[in-house]
Amino acid sequence: MNAPSIFNDVLGPVMRGPSSSHCAGALRIGRLARDLMLGDIKHALIEYDPNGSLVTTHKSQGSDMGLFGGFLGWDADEEELVNYESHLRKAGISTEIQYRSIGATHPNTYKLTLSNDNIRHEFTALSTGGGMIEVISIDQAPVQLMGDSYVLVVYPQFTDREALEVIVSGLNLQLKTSHKYLQAELSLGTRPVVLIESVQAFSDSLIQQVCSQFHTQDYRVLNPVMPVLNNPEMALPFKDAEEMLSYVSANPDKPLHLIALEYESARSGLSHDQLMLKMKALLNVMKNAVSTGLNGTQFTDRILHAQSPTFQKKHQANELLPSSLLNEVVMQVSAIMEAKSAMHTIVAAPTAGSCGAMAGAVLATGDVLGSSEDKVCEALFVAGLIGVLISKDATFAAEEAGCMAECGSGSGMAAAALVTLHEGNTTQSLTAASMALQNSFGMTCDPVANRVEAPCLGKNVMAASNALSCANMALAGFDQVVPLDEVIIAMAKVGKAIPHELCCTALGGLSQTPTAQRIEAQLSGAEAPVEVLRFKSC
Repeated sequence: MNAPSIFNDVLGPVMRGPSSSHCAGALRIGRLARDLMLGDIKHALIEYDPNGSLVTTHKSQGSDMGLFGGFLGWDADEEELVNYESHLRKAGISTEIQYRSIGATHPNTYKLTLSNDNIRHEFTALSTGGGMIEVISIDQAPVQLMGDSYVLVVYPQFTDREALEVIVSGLNLQLKTSHKYLQAELSLGTRPVVLIESVQAFSDSLIQQVCSQFHTQDYRVLNPVMPVLNNPEMALPFKDAEEMLSYVSANPDKPLHLIALEYESARSGLSHDQLMLKMKALLNVMKNAVSTGLNGTQFTDRILHAQSPTFQKKHQANELLPSSLLNEVVMQVSAIMEAKSAMHTIVAAPTAGSCGAMAGAVLATGDVLGSSEDKVCEALFVAGLIGVLISKDATFAAEEAGCMAECGSGSGMAAAALVTLHEGNTTQSLTAASMALQNSFGMTCDPVANRVEAPCLGKNVMAASNALSCANMALAGFDQVVPLDEVIIAMAKVGKAIPHELCCTALGGLSQTPTAQRIEAQLSGAEAPVEVLRFKSC
């Protein structure tokens, strides 16, 4: 798998919807499936495994909205996403969803069977958290595609394996001479498939060169769906938290935001200036989400009414307990969460379910300190770097590790960023991140009525408050005891130990309370509390 990227894995996507793994991740899967079908999908069978999370969450958390938006060719921030059903009908796409055992090893597994009047394809992919995806099979042929490259998919006219292997071997010799980073791979499923990945669009001449060797014109080009493409020349300064700590020790005078920029530049091939421009664009989206939330939001299919405008009035009138910075943080975290819940555009950072925690903490602290735009962006790069380390050795998917993977990660990212805003040093930033993550172990993901609002809002506020406390503790010289690299490994182990029912399945915790079921019934238009499906744990 490719090394994590700040802009692929951690800060982003820019999107609408309650969940990045359900909405943005599913949309990206749908976009790739659309490419496989040459943009013409007439019928789609979607299969979800009862041992995963999607059986009980695909409708209410936006998997349907995202996946079908991808079928329509939309982006993750498309304004019409909420009206996907009417657009799907206009496009003449029929869908069928079935729950059956498909041998899924990941809770967010999408098995698609797609067809039109002329072609039929099978496509299986995972939404791995924070909008990240992995395609694992095309027409039952095993593949590993991350959506961060152009992929040429060729279907040979003949099926003799030995002959195909000889041709692929010869083709690779040709590609090595003319195209330094291209390599063909043969995979066998219901039919042989040859795949070639590239960080640049394929020329017509190259496509014809490849197709001619397999006596076919049956090919597809899957376009990248990630903002940062794979960089074949990447020479990363470090690959995980342990290596980064060694790198920091060897470069004691280098600020953490510059280390983050060096990492992302090596990962992406982009210059520091280009990366700063990308970060400023994300910062503007975050600020707009705060403004949107504070202006008041309305949306039919949600639990909580707009509360951040009232909080703002109480805060400005000094009618709350005295805690100026903390109250500013709570206000901005709440505003972002309310914008998300009303289908406005947000930055998943690191996920949509935790989009308020880090962003709200950093923006509010920057406002109180009077930090410049560049300084806030530097803090966001530090947050992104901590997220990269978490992504490498743990996960952002609540379906795998509960809310500690989302709000817990956001808290660790925010803590390091807040130290940066206050001109703390690298050691203090890493200490703050370590302590914040330690305080987040074991958090369940059990949203009421399957909407990512309650207790998600409170957990975002708690994560931001924890970040603020840990930043001050680190600045005061508190001892982290356990270093960040060991904390992240322990975090991953704790996540795997959390019961399946407490990992965003709506099968445990607050999701199963009578109040939650009553609210879900009301939102779904049912007359009586809905019966929650119960399945055995993975």
